[in-house]
Amino acid sequence: MNGDSWYNAIFLVVSFGASVIGSICGIGGGVLIKPMLDTLGVFSVAAISFLSGCTVLSMTCYSVVKAKLSGESQVDTRVGTPLAVGAAIGGVAGKMMFQYLSGLFPDKNRVGAIQAICLLMITLGTIGYTIEKNKIKTHQVSGLPACIFIGLALGICSSFLGIGGGPINLVVLFFFFSMDTKTAAQNSLYIILFSQAASLINTLVTGTVPEFGFMSLALMVAGGFLGGMAGRMVNRRIHAKMVNQLFIGLMVAIMLTCVYNIIHFL
Repeated sequence: MNGDSWYNAIFLVVSFGASVIGSICGIGGGVLIKPMLDTLGVFSVAAISFLSGCTVLSMTCYSVVKAKLSGESQVDTRVGTPLAVGAAIGGVAGKMMFQYLSGLFPDKNRVGAIQAICLLMITLGTIGYTIEKNKIKTHQVSGLPACIFIGLALGICSSFLGIGGGPINLVVLFFFFSMDTKTAAQNSLYIILFSQAASLINTLVTGTVPEFGFMSLALMVAGGFLGGMAGRMVNRRIHAKMVNQLFIGLMVAIMLTCVYNIIHFL
């Protein structure tokens, strides 16, 4: 294999593996793809964010549509749809924030460092909440404006960081809507689908698509789709307790990767 073939193989493996885990846990997979591919330094920070978003979009599209068609969807549309609409708007706003920040720093590695620091703090807070969540009182938000506002915040965060949703979605769904693990995972994927679709459309319309290899995009989208299929099959066969354990292990791995990326970019 030449250098490009090796990188493409890595992109496929990372996108597939991250999408399997993302589908099971409801985190989209971008929270793994983004920091892992940043460590390779093959493409720009903007290109990795774009490729990660496309991968997450393919995975969530399959997962959400398949669950709906099979009658196994646990998405509460009364809450999920306002959250998704808010996330879609937030996805566009987050993309604009990223582009503005990129323009402020001639050294694009600085942008990558800021993303890694933000992701590290969010992941640290998420793992703390997940460990102690049984001791924390949850709520049952149902008002339309509140749901849209919460979705807006989720969309901005996920799009700006290029992670497609990530662990923060689950924490929000646990805390504000008292969802159990598997219900939160499906609703999270539903929200991510809307936010990533809006972010992609905005990128295409504004002509801000970064440079990348087409083969890398094709392989990562394929990895996302196949990962969604595999993750769905696994999710149906494991208990919620195991999903929680997988989620915590994943958060630790993300934190370590973020620390590496911060050192690397700075």
